[in-house]
Amino acid sequence: MRSCCVLGLLVASVLGCTASQSPANSMTTAPGKVAEEEPRELSARAMELAQKTLFVDGHIDLPYRLEASRDEAGAITEDVTVRTDKGDFDYVRSRAGGLDVPFMSIYVPAKYQNEGGAKAVADGLIDMVEDLAKRAPDKFEMVQTTAQTRAILGTGKVGLALGIENGAALESDLKNVDHFFKRGVRYITLTHSKDNAICDSSYDDARTHGGLTAFGKEVVVRMNTLGIMIDISHVSDAAFYDVMKMTRAPVIASHSSARHFTPGFERNMSDDMIRLVGENKGVVMINFGSTFISAKSREHSSARRTVLRAFMDERKLEWQDSEVQAYKEQYDAENPFVYADVKDVADHIDHVVKIAGIDTVGFGSDFDGVGDTLPTNLKDASMFPKLIEELLRRGYSDSDIEKICSGNVMRVWQNVEAVAEQLKDAQ
Repeated sequence: MRSCCVLGLLVASVLGCTASQSPANSMTTAPGKVAEEEPRELSARAMELAQKTLFVDGHIDLPYRLEASRDEAGAITEDVTVRTDKGDFDYVRSRAGGLDVPFMSIYVPAKYQNEGGAKAVADGLIDMVEDLAKRAPDKFEMVQTTAQTRAILGTGKVGLALGIENGAALESDLKNVDHFFKRGVRYITLTHSKDNAICDSSYDDARTHGGLTAFGKEVVVRMNTLGIMIDISHVSDAAFYDVMKMTRAPVIASHSSARHFTPGFERNMSDDMIRLVGENKGVVMINFGSTFISAKSREHSSARRTVLRAFMDERKLEWQDSEVQAYKEQYDAENPFVYADVKDVADHIDHVVKIAGIDTVGFGSDFDGVGDTLPTNLKDASMFPKLIEELLRRGYSDSDIEKICSGNVMRVWQNVEAVAEQLKDAQ
């Protein structure tokens, strides 16, 4: 989320498991074999699969989007129980796309690590999500277990699961892991855009700790014991390998893509990391943001950032100044953003399957978190069937699609629950 490819964050940064793992070639039909169906037939089949298959998205940034929508009186100004003009997710588009259970990102900006109040921010966003479910019980329902998640299918409701994005919310107190588990949080992204008390961030060049801290290791152990999935999106490579050495349960990358297509972008995962997640029986949930998917998109974004930075420095202006905003609009009009396409997203899925098998990949869209960078034909939650259609076209079977839509992450989640029970019994 807030993926540092969102323009404001980019410019600001310038300023300042018991189931068996299938082998890599275990698909019913190998990727690359074109399905022998007419386009209309594929489209209809994709829509049917999206609606009848349990569908879980690893990362949607609705809570922070709603928080940002508050008016001067503090009231939320967007109603996601109906079709909204803004954002990438609402009830209507979620159901249209077949999405049953999105993990709501409880995003804690890195600034609260220094200013204080990180836990309060997380609690406030959890309150918001719970209030949404209470206000529209016919449309939304909180889910905290794999059983509750499976039970959502066919009800017409959207289940809301919780994942904290940035372990800074723990405020260096191990008791807060328990606190957030009791509040329904079922994964924690260990860090975000800056090194924190748990580990280093892929976005922070400081590399303060060289991986996991002593506290971070305690957090990993406690998450395993309670049954909270460890999310290794955003962490540095060193922190990733530290986690993999000590976790007793499978891990997730809730919204990361393949570094193979974006060389040098540490926020995405290398082939070796993907392979290790596969051996761990974990899952890599592909981020849809164009700058996560396409090297050309990243190059365009980098060039834009450099130009805007130079403009601000020369005139001693800040990002929010009207002159900067006007210049940004002019630049964007003259230099349109280079969007990835839904086919590029499918390429990332193909790559993970090639490296680690069909059991190692899922969807982690980052809807509402990557700004206006989403690929063509994959602009919001209603368009999931377009991605399923592309996968069908490449020869993925119905069983493969089910694994990608939810089977893999549900297996991980269930294994994490099982490991927690085993560890509790051993105590």
